Amino acid sequence: MFNTIILVFLGGAVGAVARELLMLTVPDLADGFPMSIFVANIVASFLLGIASGLSEKGALSQNANLFIATGVMGGLSTFSSFVYGGYVLMTGGTNAVYVALTYLVTSVVIGAIALYVGMRLTGARLSS
Repeated sequence: MFNTIILVFLGGAVGAVARELLMLTVPDLADGFPMSIFVANIVASFLLGIASGLSEKGALSQNANLFIATGVMGGLSTFSSFVYGGYVLMTGGTNAVYVALTYLVTSVVIGAIALYVGMRLTGARLSS
């Protein structure tokens, strides 16, 4: 159990640093659309799809999956920031609700597509 916690902790640190690097380097769009959070969530969804697919096929050990899928992708993905970004957008100017809804919907839809593509790339089965 201690090894599991250490793997997730270390992976989470890597993911959190990667997210912060994205936050520092990817600018928001002119209308306030939080592009850095969007990119972090889409990349995390895609990589989680790959990690899950490889794990399902036995090509990724349980420990590697804990480090990557739970740790790194958990640290990189930012649901609370995602929701907060939507809230901040809604309190903005005249197009605020439109921009917020665009951000929230496209994040979920493209995130789901990225996860699907990541899993398909590994040849993972997509049904339970």
